[in-house]
Amino acid sequence: MYSGPGVKTSPDFPIPDTMKAWVLGNPGELKRAEKPVPVPKRAEVLVRIDAVAICATDLEIIDHGPPASILGGMPFNKNFTPGHEYMGTVAALGPGVDEYKIGQRVTVEIHAGCGQCKRCREGMYTSCHNYGLNYGDVDKGHRANGFTTDGGFCEYQVNAINTLVAIPDAMSDEEATLVVTAGTAMYGLTELGGLVAGESVVVTGPGPIGLLGVAVAKAMGAYPVILTGTRDNRLKIGKELGADHVVNVRNEDAVEAVRRLNGGKGVDYVVECSGAPNAVNEAIRMVNRGGKVCLAAFPHGETPVDVAHIVRNNIYLYGIRGEGKSATHRAEAFMSQKRFDATKIHTHTFPLDDLPTAIRYAKDRVDDAIKVVVKAKGAAAHRVAAE
Repeated sequence: MYSGPGVKTSPDFPIPDTMKAWVLGNPGELKRAEKPVPVPKRAEVLVRIDAVAICATDLEIIDHGPPASILGGMPFNKNFTPGHEYMGTVAALGPGVDEYKIGQRVTVEIHAGCGQCKRCREGMYTSCHNYGLNYGDVDKGHRANGFTTDGGFCEYQVNAINTLVAIPDAMSDEEATLVVTAGTAMYGLTELGGLVAGESVVVTGPGPIGLLGVAVAKAMGAYPVILTGTRDNRLKIGKELGADHVVNVRNEDAVEAVRRLNGGKGVDYVVECSGAPNAVNEAIRMVNRGGKVCLAAFPHGETPVDVAHIVRNNIYLYGIRGEGKSATHRAEAFMSQKRFDATKIHTHTFPLDDLPTAIRYAKDRVDDAIKVVVKAKGAAAHRVAAE
């Protein structure tokens, strides 16, 4: 019978001893497995996973390993379960937890810092110095679910209470999985950039973070908001989410177009979400002198950068990791208030048992897939395309 020292459960939410899970074998190989249902410790809860979205970073981890780090090394063949953009229902409470109730719907952010290192004490828990050191028997407190500890491609997962965000009943499971994506955009714009209403913003790359970056920037009062990319269908969604202008970089020079659309001058802020080889150099030429560039994408290789241009023009360059400084809470508030419709980027839903198909849709962009969600509950007993 499922139990643990000081753990609170409810007969209304029976918990099995084992659960279905997907584990990473060799690169590119996911296998079905049975795992023990994890038991929450102090300041943790057990979440019954109801839905999990597939992120491009999940695909990188499954095929290549980084940025996942398990026991200080690659995540392959270590019984590791990936997946980090999930939501669900609180099913059990760890010792002393009274901040949440069993049965409460929550979405989660990825990172919980150790609370002990220099960065965590500064509030930068996404830069925790103990990243990757708590899988298995070594426990330094840090968790990054789906990166350094087991993630959400399973039926249950343990989360630190600091990573939970309560969601209203009116928010669908699918929309709730997108809070973390919006939170990443929010982190870049509010914490690192200091965006204020009336400033001009360019978002480069209309992937999920880029599209929700447009939505968040517009909701915060940015003007104009310009989105650049190569796919007209995604640029169209960007317009629906609030972009004042869109630029297809296959048809015109991105830097020239941005300056033209902003009255012949550079913008105040660029959020780089494409990871393209020349994206950083283009971004630093899109901003005005003293402007700010936020790097939110993982390039596949080393990227050339014109440092002299950055120095001459007093440009500020930031890198962000995930959705730090509780940005998910602010993103959820915007979404709950219907300040933007994040569901516009959700395109497909699959059952958890069909995860390999869901990953293929996300990876190969089958049927113009943008954000693909898998569901563990009966609501996803058959494949459904989002309306």
